[in-house]
Amino acid sequence: MTNFKKICVLGLGYVGLPTAAIFASRGIQVFGVDTNIKTVETINQGKIHIIEPGLDLLVNEAINTGKLSANSKPEKSDAYIIAVPTPFKKTHKPDLTFIESAVRAIAPVLQKGALVILESTSPIGTTGKICQWLAEERKDLTFPDMAGNDSDVQISHSPERVLPGNILEEIVNNDRVIGGISSNCSARTKQLYKI
Repeated sequence: MTNFKKICVLGLGYVGLPTAAIFASRGIQVFGVDTNIKTVETINQGKIHIIEPGLDLLVNEAINTGKLSANSKPEKSDAYIIAVPTPFKKTHKPDLTFIESAVRAIAPVLQKGALVILESTSPIGTTGKICQWLAEERKDLTFPDMAGNDSDVQISHSPERVLPGNILEEIVNNDRVIGGISSNCSARTKQLYKI
């Protein structure tokens, strides 16, 4: 599958919401997902809950054109971008709970040909854990840690690299680092971000 008609962005904070709005402005149907119902309601009213120059206009237009909608649960999509928080625990180790919850939330709607991208800042090995978590939930699909380029689902990590106050410009203009579990995963991720 090479076309991306529907994208699901999980986590509608400082990275996820601008990412969702920019893809929507490119004509892609975007489903934004957040566990905070107030955030979901605010976005669906065409408003924003964070401060970022220009984002309010972009979100409002995306909602009004029907290219962006927010919900508390993911929908079937061609690609899933995970942009959830990874706070530190009291032990100074990253808490991957939000990533695992997002991964397990997309598992029921995941279909063959889908691409899963982790944008959250996370330690080495997290994309491998995503394969593991998805394999536990979906024994009917193959993942790149076992099947390589022939996997049913592709998985990559492309960490966000933006600074608040200039996010919209940086999402579009900054170079991206892409780490796919296979070369096919990397190629599909590159294709998505070229949009």
